[in-house]
Amino acid sequence: MENKKLLPWQLLDGTTLKLIAMVCMTIGHVGDNFFPEHVWTQAVGRIAMPVFAFCVAEGFAHTHDRMKYLRRMGLFALASEVPFDLVIAGKMLEFSHQNIMFTFFWAILGLLLFEKVTASGTKAAAAGGAALLIVFAVMSLILGTDYNILGVGIVFIYYLLRGRAPILNNAAAAAWHVLLRNKGVYWFGLLGFIPVLCYNGKRGRGLKWLFYVFYPGHLLLIWAVKMLLR
Repeated sequence: MENKKLLPWQLLDGTTLKLIAMVCMTIGHVGDNFFPEHVWTQAVGRIAMPVFAFCVAEGFAHTHDRMKYLRRMGLFALASEVPFDLVIAGKMLEFSHQNIMFTFFWAILGLLLFEKVTASGTKAAAAGGAALLIVFAVMSLILGTDYNILGVGIVFIYYLLRGRAPILNNAAAAAWHVLLRNKGVYWFGLLGFIPVLCYNGKRGRGLKWLFYVFYPGHLLLIWAVKMLLR
């Protein structure tokens, strides 16, 4: 996108998108745990996932080492599971619902295999790649990853439509969101596509490790505060 003429509203770089998503996620988690009666905090929290999913798709497209990217996401998914379970389920390990980093790990793994399957460029390879992505999306339901088929699907959509007009790839991702999350506060997740639409294609300051560390860190802090308030 760097070589294309930017539209007037495309003012946000990748770092800014991540920071917006982190703030929204934190508001949502704090609200869920301390102010469940305030629905607006849940609404704000729903904005985060589409933004993070876009950043994961961009990260996969532009990283110099995709296997390293996969390993890093997997490592922090494992590191985040106990904090996630403590906050969500109130116990150290709960296997029916996995944290969002597992969702993104699964999406990255799916894209890695998709590229290998479709490398030949034949129609049969393309069909096999499409079938593979469908299997991965459905498997996310069985694995119980956070946002499961919605989150995995949005990563896939953004990656497959990369380089297309921002209106097109965001409309496709938003349509997937409406199809799968069209009740209550989940409607507010559509607001997450607004900052993505404002993306200018630039990395920004990077802060590559910030989200990885922040995610389990803020969950541990929420759990610690809950324990102090008991």
